[in-house]
Formats: sequence, C-alpha cells, structure tokens
Amino acid sequence: MTLNIGIVGLPNVGKSTLFKALTRNPVDINNYPFCTVEPNVGIVKVPDARLDALAKMSHSKKIIPAIIEFVDIAGLVKGASNGEGLGNKFLANIREVDAIVHVVRIFENANIIHIHEKINPLDDIAIINTELILADLATIAKTELRLEKDARKNIKDSIIQLEIVRKIKALLDAGKLANIFQIDPIDEPAKNILREMSLLTMKPFLYVYNATNTQKTLLQELEKNQHIKLDIKLEEELSEMTEEEIFALELTRKIDDLIVAAYQLLNLITYFTTGEDESRAWTIPKGWTAPLAGTAIHTDFKDKFIRAEIINWQKLLSAGSWLKAKELGVLRLEGKEYIVSDGDVIEFKI
Repeated sequence: MTLNIGIVGLPNVGKSTLFKALTRNPVDINNYPFCTVEPNVGIVKVPDARLDALAKMSHSKKIIPAIIEFVDIAGLVKGASNGEGLGNKFLANIREVDAIVHVVRIFENANIIHIHEKINPLDDIAIINTELILADLATIAKTELRLEKDARKNIKDSIIQLEIVRKIKALLDAGKLANIFQIDPIDEPAKNILREMSLLTMKPFLYVYNATNTQKTLLQELEKNQHIKLDIKLEEELSEMTEEEIFALELTRKIDDLIVAAYQLLNLITYFTTGEDESRAWTIPKGWTAPLAGTAIHTDFKDKFIRAEIINWQKLLSAGSWLKAKELGVLRLEGKEYIVSDGDVIEFKI
C-alpha cells in the first residue's frame, strides 16, 4: 500500500527544495514563482530502526522498507479557487493526494523572492486555507443542492447526509478546516457523502516551517499547528553528502523526522516479515485485522487465511530467532479477529 503526501504552499517557499531533500532527486528549485508546473513525484523510504535490527538478526539478504510517495505541487496564489495562477491545476492535484504537507516560509532573506514581498507566516497560512475553503464551499454548494432535491423525494440517507453537509459548511463559513469534523467510523451514510465530495480541507495537514537553525522560537499561533521545523536548504545540502561527511561536520539530517511524521499523519502502522531471504516492512491502516493485513502481501491471503503466528519485534529480538521464540513459547497463534499492532512480526498460515 502506497499512500501519497502533497507538498503545498505559496510559490517560492521551499517546496521543491524540500522535495529534493526528501527524494534526493534533482528538480527545478530556481528562485522564481511557479518554477514547478507539473507535479514532481518521488518515492521515499520510511526510516525504521526496527526493520534494520530484524534484518541483522535474520541475516537477511534484502531489506525492503515501507515507503510513502511525496508529490511536489505547483505553488498556490490568492484567487486560486477562481482560477488565478495555476489554481485549477493546483486544486486538482491536491484532490488526488491522501494528506497535505504545507510548507510555510519563516526565514528572512532579501535575496529570495517572496510573492507578497514580506514574511508573514500567519498571512501565508491564511491564504492557502482560504483558497482551499472556498474551493470546498463550491463543492458543498453543489452537493447541498442535490441533497435538498433528494430529501424532498425521500431518497435513502439524503436527509442524514444533508445535515452532515450543512454542519461542515458551517465550519468552513467560520474559517475552519473540515478535518476537525468528527464522524462515527461505522456511519456509512456519512462516510459515503464525505468520500463523494472529496473535500480538500478534510485531508490531514502537517505544517513544515521553513526556518533557519538560528531561529529558536516560533510565534505562539504557529506552535498550535501540528508541525515540523526544518532548515530546508540545509537539509537539501545534507542530502548530497555522505554519512561520513555529515558526521564530520557534527550535523544531523532532520528530514527523517518529517518522513516519520508524514507516515503517522496517514494513520498507518507497520508490521514485519523477516527471514534469511528478506526482512520487509508492510504498511497497513491502523485497525486492520490479520486477514486484511495479509492482503498487503497478496490479495489471496484474506480468503485463504487460517491463522497467523505473531510476536512483537522486541520480543523476537530478545529471543534471538524465530525458531528460538517458538521453543520459548513466546509466539502467539492468532485468528481472523486479531487486530494487528504496530511492530508485530507475522508469519501467515494459509
């Protein structure tokens, strides 16, 4: 399972530089607005010390980590919801991603153009949010009109869905993002209407504050958002160095913190398989049962599932091998109802 994260923000705030640091792929990072037109797409390995430890224990020939996809999307400007700049393209690209990393410029540098000629991160965030909200309100207006007609005809679920749509509209009208709206996970009518609308502001958000290492503090309002603070230019430079060079400079790549945070933003967990041939991390949504988790390996695993041998990765390392864990009786046999936990090591029986 590969889910993707859209990197968004105003033009020229460091989105493409961040993408290059994440993927180590060369992209256009010139100092002018809209240097990215078509989105860049890159696959990024999720760092996981647990996988490395399991591979070492098993003397694995191959290590296959979990991955997520990052998409560098063209910069948005005020009026994008009405087609300004690359607005329509920008909004269409955002609609296709699973979550949003919003890059916000914090640093001051007279040599790097800011589209509004001043550094005001709160205003920059407000511009992006407003354009996404306006686009969502347009979607909601069309949906509300259809549901009103359906409700008059007593079409199934339309009254329930209309109430949900109006609650979300009230949030957006108040300048809030739809992702704070909570629904019951078993409420199928609610899930269906949200899936149909595919609201931009319903997606999970993570803010990346592009700040130099010398900036120790942020505005209190910025701290309220779920965020990572990065010196993006430094991270891009470090991405071109060897580990030995980074160590000699007494520096640390902090980009891994962003990758892990983005992975968690998608509400994903990791389970492992390990052996001499390979050790591998498998990505699944939190809450999946063992048969569903098996589909990450092969779709047949769901229907052919019998049971699974499972052990926490730390307990397996303590035992020293799968065979020793079995001898010690610390492997568990689990059935179809078992909910997989992050860090489980699994051997499926089909």
